[in-house]
Amino acid sequence: MTTTVDTDTFLTYDTFFIGGGWVRPSTGRVITPINASTEQPLGRVPEGAEPDIDAAVAAARAAFDTPDGWSGWAPARRAEVMDRLADAIDKRATEFIARVGAQNGMPAAVAQQLETGYPTAVLRYYAGLARELSLVETREGLFGGPIDVRRTPVGVVAAIVPWNFPQALTMFKVAPALAAGCTMVIKPSPETVLDAYLLAEAIEEAQVPAGVINIVPAGREVGAYLVAHPGVDKVAFTGSTPAGRSIAEVCGRLLRPVTLELGGKSAAIVLDDAELDLAKIGAGLFTSTLLNNGQTCFLGTRVLAPRSRYFEVVDAFTAFAGSLAVGAAADPTTQIGPMATARQRDRVESYIAKGRAEGARLTVGGGRPADLDKGWFVQPTVFADVDNDTTIAREEIFGPVLSVIAYDDLDHAIRIANDTDYGLGGTVWTSDPNRGAAVAARVRTGTIGVNRYIPDPAAPFGGVKASGLGRELGPEGLASYLQFQTIYR
Repeated sequence: MTTTVDTDTFLTYDTFFIGGGWVRPSTGRVITPINASTEQPLGRVPEGAEPDIDAAVAAARAAFDTPDGWSGWAPARRAEVMDRLADAIDKRATEFIARVGAQNGMPAAVAQQLETGYPTAVLRYYAGLARELSLVETREGLFGGPIDVRRTPVGVVAAIVPWNFPQALTMFKVAPALAAGCTMVIKPSPETVLDAYLLAEAIEEAQVPAGVINIVPAGREVGAYLVAHPGVDKVAFTGSTPAGRSIAEVCGRLLRPVTLELGGKSAAIVLDDAELDLAKIGAGLFTSTLLNNGQTCFLGTRVLAPRSRYFEVVDAFTAFAGSLAVGAAADPTTQIGPMATARQRDRVESYIAKGRAEGARLTVGGGRPADLDKGWFVQPTVFADVDNDTTIAREEIFGPVLSVIAYDDLDHAIRIANDTDYGLGGTVWTSDPNRGAAVAARVRTGTIGVNRYIPDPAAPFGGVKASGLGRELGPEGLASYLQFQTIYR
C-alpha cells in the first residue's frame, strides 16, 4: 500500500484491499472525494472496475470455501477476531470522525456517536451472539429417527453501503455476516471512500483472515456488476428506493437472498398531551427529525400536529430548527453541517421551491446561510400549512426540511401517518408513554419510538412497503446471514 499525506486532509491511495493485502487497480480511473464544508479536494483513490470486483469475489470465495476457512471456524473463534477489529477501529476513532465528516458533512458531534462508538458496539454485540450461536439442533422426527437441523453461513455477501452513515451501515452488514461465518465484498459509495481505507487498515491490524473482508470503492455501474456476480450468494444494500428496486429485480431473477434498507418519509405524531418545552425534548427531536443534516432515512420529517394545538406545534418546531448551529462539520459546536454533495444541495433546494410553489408556508430557513460562502449548506427549514398530498409530504427530501401537517383526531392522525409509500421509522410525542406505545402500534412502519428514536443494535431495524425488505440488527439480523440444512438420520 502507498499512502501519502500532502496536508492534514489530503490523502492518496493507489491500491485496493483485496485478499488480505493491497492490490493494484485494473484501470487508471480515480475517485476524488470533496470536502463538503469547503468544496476542496480531500484526496484521491482508485475507482474499481469489473476485474477488481472479480478479484475481490474470488478472494472472498476462497476464504469461504477453503476447508479450514472462515465458514468452518467455531463461532467463538470468529468472535475473538471481531473483538480485535472493534479494538482496532476504536484506536482510529478520531480519524474516522474527521474523514467521515469532511466527506459527507456529518457534524463531528454526531460522527463521534454514530460513526465510531456505534459501529464498534454493533461488532461487539454480534461477537456476543456468535459465542452463543448453536450450529446444530437435534429433533425427533414424526416418522421416527433423529433429525439434525444445521445452521450454516449463506456464503459470499455483497455489501453496498451509502454515503450518509458509511461506517455504521457497513457494520450493520459486516458484523452479523462475520458472526455467521460469511465472507464479504464491500462496495463503499464514491462520496465516502477515505473512511473505507481506514477500515481496511483496522481489518489488517486485527488480523482478520485474508479474503474474509474485501473493499472496492466504485460507482453504480460496478455495483450492479457486483450484485449480479455469479460468485455472490447474498446482497445487502442500503440506499434509495429506486436503486433498491433494481437490485431486487436482479436478485429475484437469480433467486438470490437480499436485504434492502431503503428510503423513508416517516411521521412524528404530536399528541394533544405532548410536552413541547424544547429544553426537555430538544435532544430527542434532533435525533428523530434532523439528525445528520436531515440526510437520514428514518427521520420523522412529516410532523403531525393536533388542530387544537397546531400553531403551538408550528412555533415550537420553528424555534427548534432556527436555534440549531449551522457550520463546518469539523466544528464541535456544529449541529447542522452541509449536504454531502452539490447535487444533494440542489435536490433539497428544489424541494423547498416546490413547497413554496404548492402553497406551503415557510416559517424558518429556506435558503443558504449568509455567513457561509463555501460548502453545500442549507438552512434548517420548516413548512406549515402542508397537505399530505403535496410533493414535500410525499417524497423523501433527504435534507433538513420538516413539514407540519394538521390532524383532527387520533384516527385522522393514524390515517395520515399510514398514507405514504414508505414505512421505516417514526415517533409519537406524548406525556403518557403507555398511550404513545398504543398509538405507535397502529402505525404501519418497521420501527417507531415514543418520545425518542435511535436504532438499537439489539432490535431488528428495517422497513415495510417501499422502505425495504428484511431486517438488520438484533438476532434477526444474524438470522438473515444463516441458512438451514436438514439431515435425516
